[in-house]
Amino acid sequence: MRVLVVEDDNHVMAALRTVLAKHGFELACARCAAEGLDLLDTAPDVVLLDLGLPDRDGFKLCTEIRRRSDVPIIIATARGDLASRLHGLNIGADDYLVKPYSLAELIARIHAITRRAARPQPPAETVTDSYVYGQLRVEPHTRRVESAGHPVNLTRKEFDLLLLLMRSPGVVVRRERILSQVWNTNWQGNGRTLEVHMASLRGKLREPGMIETVRGIGYRLTPADREPAALVAE
Repeated sequence: MRVLVVEDDNHVMAALRTVLAKHGFELACARCAAEGLDLLDTAPDVVLLDLGLPDRDGFKLCTEIRRRSDVPIIIATARGDLASRLHGLNIGADDYLVKPYSLAELIARIHAITRRAARPQPPAETVTDSYVYGQLRVEPHTRRVESAGHPVNLTRKEFDLLLLLMRSPGVVVRRERILSQVWNTNWQGNGRTLEVHMASLRGKLREPGMIETVRGIGYRLTPADREPAALVAE
């Protein structure tokens, strides 16, 4: 598996070279955004992206990579605030890891994200297939979402989350099932990633009461026959 690492810290790069190579990964290393874009042509299986680059902000590089390719992107950075996490996921990153992180966790996330990307897609749904819940409409075949007739732009993971909930309105979808179907993993270390994606999804739908957190179990679309329940803080 080929990993494109975009990282300007020599110590971090050296550690990644040693550990990832030991686990059978092939590395392409870039120390700035320009090198990262050049090496994107080598068709990596995943991109590990730092945000503090000398020639361009990592968020801008993430946007450009996503414009050019569907390659899975993991942002690995010291910026751990919620706003940065949400922004990174909203512009196309598939995962977000805050430094300092465990290299074992990084390797687990790389495997999880690449399994998800490589998993065969289900057969296309009929062109008439759609899910409607209140003012929300989701079309799986076009991956289009509308709320009150207005388009809602979601990332791939956000769309997959919403579609999973839309297929079982009013039914609690367990966290384990969400991690399995959206992230293709049962590893509970991805729980924080799930919470960040869910927060972003709620913000984009502009109806935070629509998705209810069932403490310790999972999430569900608020049953249509009653008022939205009070949300549990993430």
